Amino acid sequence: MPKAPNTIAIIGGGIVGLATGLELTRRFPGIALSIIEKEAAVARHQTSHNSGVIHSGIYYKPGSLKALLCVEGAKAMINFCQQNEIPYEICGKVIVATSDDELPRLKELYLRGQGNGLEGLRMLHAGEIREIEPHAAGIQGIHVPSTGIVDYSRVAQKYAELITAAGGTIRLSHEVTGLKRNGSSTIVETTQGPVEADLVINCAGLHSDRISRLANAKLDLAIIPFRGEYYDLAPEKHHYVKGLIYPVPDPRFPFLGVHFTRRIGGGVEAGPNAVLALKREGYSKTSFRPRDLFESVTFPGFWIMAAKYWRTSVGEYNRSWSKAAFVRALQRLMPELTGDDLVPGGSGVRAQALDIDGKLVDDFRFAYTDGIVHVCNVPSPAATASLAIGRHIVDTIVSTYAID
Repeated sequence: MPKAPNTIAIIGGGIVGLATGLELTRRFPGIALSIIEKEAAVARHQTSHNSGVIHSGIYYKPGSLKALLCVEGAKAMINFCQQNEIPYEICGKVIVATSDDELPRLKELYLRGQGNGLEGLRMLHAGEIREIEPHAAGIQGIHVPSTGIVDYSRVAQKYAELITAAGGTIRLSHEVTGLKRNGSSTIVETTQGPVEADLVINCAGLHSDRISRLANAKLDLAIIPFRGEYYDLAPEKHHYVKGLIYPVPDPRFPFLGVHFTRRIGGGVEAGPNAVLALKREGYSKTSFRPRDLFESVTFPGFWIMAAKYWRTSVGEYNRSWSKAAFVRALQRLMPELTGDDLVPGGSGVRAQALDIDGKLVDDFRFAYTDGIVHVCNVPSPAATASLAIGRHIVDTIVSTYAID
């Protein structure tokens, strides 16, 4: 049995790294914990560029880690917000089918929701959709009353405050440059000097595969960055959306399609699309970093994926560059919407794992090498599930090291 760790370093100060650190400080008061973050503040990337949805778990295959941790994590997130006076709202979601060919998938979503134990799910006919969302159009739908909204940046900041209050250290502006095993410990080399730990947890998000390679992990996957772009509803049209309005997703992809999302701080987002980002932290169409693009296109699975899904990619890029195409996609859910109702919004970059066979990794995935836990793939609903993911990681550590 490996020796129990006395010092732990977490690489990555996003919401998953922070949630894992919070779980460690709760489970083992006084443990020597360092969170190593390359930016000058925590939660700078995926955490602060997502849609702020508290997902219910309806989309995910029953029994998968995504399903189990999302359902558990949503409850934990609501409890956390209540305990820490963080504003949130359970506003509900309507998933809308707009054509007959979507009805079997809509039914499958409903069965998945039931399989995942969601309460209050209700199938809707066209008139019932309008009762909940008067401006939405569809032939059938599902009402998911447990879906909510929150500001995950604020949640992550609270995680960080609690970690610091419990004695943990958050090392900002520490970019990791190397990993070296030194007996039973690992030296994390950073731009601000080395940090030595008995156990390292790789929660580096968009850079998690690079950290894995520094540890010589043979994972046969790569992080491919996908940028999602949003429009905002003009203020005079905010009343068009009461809660959240989503399409029936294409089951071949881990993306949910363009949708309408109310924000906890006010306003309504419309989007996102999903296009290959030419920079791992590239939030604009012109963002480009040669190394990032080179790593994507030289990974063997990339071209297998590209050959399989090029038609879908063309449509996503069309929506990226053409507002009219973006509006047409949204009009499937809300026919009365016009281009004048939308103004440019924000964007985010999703860290999506792709395996060597060209398959987009759907479920959460973790891997383990000597002295290091690798969080390999935790895209949406990772923010919703963050507390449950942290618990899952720590449970694994406890069982591996037989810690009481």
